[in-house]
Amino acid sequence: MTTPSLASQPRIGPGFRLQWEPAQDCHVLLYPEGMVRLNGSAGEIMKRCDGQRSLAAIVAELEQLFATEGLAPQVQEFVAIAGRQHWLRWSAE
Repeated sequence: MTTPSLASQPRIGPGFRLQWEPAQDCHVLLYPEGMVRLNGSAGEIMKRCDGQRSLAAIVAELEQLFATEGLAPQVQEFVAIAGRQHWLRWSAE
């Protein structure tokens, strides 16, 4: 799987569910065989992967949220890894 373009629209993969877990104080990704505990950055990325927003829009939101620039390479890398794990799927407009 290649690095997704900024035009791609990532969404949570089938069989996975993202939710906030108060007991763990983090976002988790649930699937039938278990759970993935996400760090803060991963949770912020994943909760924006709704299949409607482009990766470029997600990057822009994160850059605004964290008052920084240049996050695109790191976000694309995370989305690519999440895609290889089947946590995410995406389509290009």
